[in-house]
Amino acid sequence: MATTTATQTTTLKGRTAEAKLALQPSSAEQQYPDIQTIRDAIPAHCFKASTARSLGYLVRDVAMIGVIGWAGLTYIPTIENTLWRTAAWIIYGYVQGLVCTGLWILAHECGHGGFSAHQRFNDVVGWAAHSALLVPYFSWKFSHHRHHRFTGHMEKDMAFVPQTKADRFTPRLANLYMDPEMFEDTPIVQLVKLLSHQLAGWQMYLLFNVSAGPKSMQRESAGWLRVSHFEPTSSVFRPSEAIYIALSDLGLAITAYGLYLAVHIIGWQTLFLLYGVPYFWVHHWLVAITYLHHTHPDVPHFDAENWTFVKGALATVDRDFGFVGRHLFHGIIDTHVVHHLFPRIPFYRAEEATEALKPLLGSLYHRESGSFIGSLWSTFGTCKYVEADPAVPGELKWATKST
Repeated sequence: MATTTATQTTTLKGRTAEAKLALQPSSAEQQYPDIQTIRDAIPAHCFKASTARSLGYLVRDVAMIGVIGWAGLTYIPTIENTLWRTAAWIIYGYVQGLVCTGLWILAHECGHGGFSAHQRFNDVVGWAAHSALLVPYFSWKFSHHRHHRFTGHMEKDMAFVPQTKADRFTPRLANLYMDPEMFEDTPIVQLVKLLSHQLAGWQMYLLFNVSAGPKSMQRESAGWLRVSHFEPTSSVFRPSEAIYIALSDLGLAITAYGLYLAVHIIGWQTLFLLYGVPYFWVHHWLVAITYLHHTHPDVPHFDAENWTFVKGALATVDRDFGFVGRHLFHGIIDTHVVHHLFPRIPFYRAEEATEALKPLLGSLYHRESGSFIGSLWSTFGTCKYVEADPAVPGELKWATKST
């Protein structure tokens, strides 16, 4: 029997470690690690949620929303000067929208099971918080889980699946059946499209499942009206999930009834300023955050044959939004890569987990440190469609263009 020397043993261990990191090649320079190798690089305590700490953030956000809302309702209508009163309502809507986005993100934590170790408690908190923001909690939870499950998959991802070159140049109503190259690079056209994207993108997703992959449905669609996040029998969901979709609708109905009563007390104009404007700000931020996490010239998508969970999870981008991102948005902008790998990691552990992963991931980790709003404009103008990368079979890269 052949003997193995110490040097040979060391070499074999090194080769084993190399093999573990080489399961899915992405390029000649670097290879994808497997999910267990990635998990082992993160300190174990990062996976543990503290119910008390999470509740502390929840109480903080709800208190801030309440105080800002009370101050707006109490003092802004008393400002006699129309110009100053208008400016005050604009500032109120923006600030309240930021804080309410934080509450939205805490409900998002509940949906992933990162709020506490108790899933039923998570669902109660998430349902109440999301319903108050007119978000169908369970409907979003189910479709969002599938977005995480198939991130970067050109057919099964549930959010922001990009157009291919063929899709791009197919005549359609959105482009008035004209060549998009003829007019969309005009700044005013891009601005109108971006505003539509930001103001109506969330509602279009909930109503018509826009931007989802062609094979993201859970059953055959019975028509374009049967893909809503509000219908228990929607093709977006499994039959077993229907009761939870109905519970989501119940939460929305309770909130809608509360808003109806409020109209009779403070009037629809004041209610719109108090609740409606922050609502649009909140979902502007959510659309922008999700879009920019998955749209970047360096971030690929994958065809069905070559996609893997790790590839998809790493096809995301961490960005920076300063104080707002870290303290009001609970770090979701700054630590989205690790969130896609392990969505149960609580947001207050995500930065530590991210730092632990960077040495392992190397160039597979993507971060953009430029202006968040500036990136929204430039990305929307340059990342139009994806096409096959001839250097990496199965990988699709953004066909970017200068604006």
